[in-house]
Amino acid sequence: MRHITHFAVTLLSATTLAMAPPAHAPANAIGSTPVRTFACTVGGIAMNIPTGCMFTHIVRGGGRRITYQNAGVDCAFAGALNSGFCNWRIDFAYADTNNRVYRTSRGRVHTECRIDPMRGNSPQTLPRYGKACARLHVNGTRLASQCHHITR
Repeated sequence: MRHITHFAVTLLSATTLAMAPPAHAPANAIGSTPVRTFACTVGGIAMNIPTGCMFTHIVRGGGRRITYQNAGVDCAFAGALNSGFCNWRIDFAYADTNNRVYRTSRGRVHTECRIDPMRGNSPQTLPRYGKACARLHVNGTRLASQCHHITR
């Protein structure tokens, strides 16, 4: 029972993070978004239900200096039972305050299937304020994107 309670708290925390607006990151930020969903109709209302996989993006640093950046997938419930993500890559993209992408660090395509794809990026100083995003692609299709605003 203790494990179920801990798991429920963890899932609630992840769900709360997924619904939070993009974080402003003058120092440190973490955010998650659902990766896979399935559609269903409940009482005539169409809903997207998460299957248990979350894409999490972490940024540490100060100002335009990023000292640590990582992004990856964590799965629970039905998501943990699937065969994983095949032909995946994680990109890091940087945009200015007008939402124009000026730099992309494209990850390599991993042909093996993994339930927990993850990638880090090297420390760097951004030339302008704006946002830092992590993007998960599987078979060439973007499945999730999570961004943090980089402000003064």
